[in-house]
Amino acid sequence: MKQMVIVSGKGGTGKTSVTAALASLGPDKVLADCDVDAADLHLVLTPQVSQEHEFWSGQVASIDPELCTACGECHQGCVYKAIAEPASDSQDQAYSVLTEHCEGCGLCAYVCPSGAAIMNDRKSGRWFVSETRFGSMVHAELFLGEENSGKLVTQVRTISQELAETQGRGLVLVDGPPGIGCPVIASLTGADLALVVAEPTISARHDLERVIGLTQHFRIPAMAVINKFDVNPDQARSIEAFCREHDVPLAGRLPYDPGFTRAQTKGQAITEYDPRGLGKEAAKVWAAVEKYL
Repeated sequence: MKQMVIVSGKGGTGKTSVTAALASLGPDKVLADCDVDAADLHLVLTPQVSQEHEFWSGQVASIDPELCTACGECHQGCVYKAIAEPASDSQDQAYSVLTEHCEGCGLCAYVCPSGAAIMNDRKSGRWFVSETRFGSMVHAELFLGEENSGKLVTQVRTISQELAETQGRGLVLVDGPPGIGCPVIASLTGADLALVVAEPTISARHDLERVIGLTQHFRIPAMAVINKFDVNPDQARSIEAFCREHDVPLAGRLPYDPGFTRAQTKGQAITEYDPRGLGKEAAKVWAAVEKYL
């Protein structure tokens, strides 16, 4: 079983559009959307959820009002200002936790002399197994303001691999998050190929260089796709030159075309919306990737 992760150094390069196009091509596969902070592959693939699971990660404090003696130790010690004092006009003199500020450090539970402050497991998101017209898909939602997105990405990757083995699929196609941080590293770990999507701008080239540096550090083979290459031909050539210098094969070039946007608004991959035009260009990218794999 092979695993290919589609990544980009920044958001907005067209990574999800490329993922949706490649999902419609080639053999049966399992899909994984690892952009858990801002998932959007489901907007194109309209998955039908068959399983829903809670994602628990980290801890959050709470204070038992019956045990609280209002000594104020927790309030004074919390550097995150997550412990609220009792209201002056309230009969309840117990302190309380502002969960949106709590970092789960556990200091309040450590200093509380009465044992009123306790730490609880934190529900941080959800993950799903769904069916799409291109195969099974594992995806997730990290709740607003929650952390540990890398851990949730690992969960999505693990379940998608298990699902591919169960179904006898030869490929897991991963829509990775943008950037080079923890979620990206979690999505790339153990992958057979990283397909990096870049657009011909100075900032995108800089971010491409960072992603390629990341893949080389972890010894993960990489290929590149230049999206909207005709918007700035000089920058496109600069990206091509960088790829040659660093032995990164170019899987293809995709032109700028409003058809990509129109396809998304219709909930279609570009291969479905324009199979004889832009769809053929996407098929060339798949052919290059398939040959490499």
